[in-house]
Amino acid sequence: MCQATLMAPECRLGPSEEKAVYALHDNNTEDPGYRQFLSRLAEPLLKRLSPGSRGLDFGCGPGPALAAMLEESGMTMSLYDPYFHPDRSVLDQPYDFVTCTEVIEHLYHPASVFRQLDGLLVPGAILGVMTCFQTDDARFANWHYRRDPTHVVFYKQATLQWLADHYGWHLEVPAKDVAIFRKPVRPLPG
Repeated sequence: MCQATLMAPECRLGPSEEKAVYALHDNNTEDPGYRQFLSRLAEPLLKRLSPGSRGLDFGCGPGPALAAMLEESGMTMSLYDPYFHPDRSVLDQPYDFVTCTEVIEHLYHPASVFRQLDGLLVPGAILGVMTCFQTDDARFANWHYRRDPTHVVFYKQATLQWLADHYGWHLEVPAKDVAIFRKPVRPLPG
């Protein structure tokens, strides 16, 4: 059992309302505080990547700051976001790594998106995820993260382990609310 918590579909925002909320995000690539926030994923990710690796910032939003940080460190980046960088042709290419920072909690169809992400990863590739892990069911109703109307699915660490097991990925949690999945070089037998 994956233990994710899903918002009822009838409670979700429509596309224009959802985009309006996203447009309020201040994802300035030059903001030192935002860069520090993103470094929680960038630093452990960079320790695991070879120079010049090809990556996709999936769900990068209006200001792809993480992609800029990774490019500054020698990575080659592509961008995808359904509202702000909607070029779907980038989803037809394989990558050495894919990042999803503050993205997976917005997925209306998480199973199909994770299947898509798995298909984007070459053998040995990394999927780097950052989202607030759901840790206390008793306090869920008052949890600040739940109150964002665009957050529709919430993951426990057990949910992320379930995903890793399902896809045959190796999971590491190098920092609070950060998950790094590695796709195996060879498919698992079975």
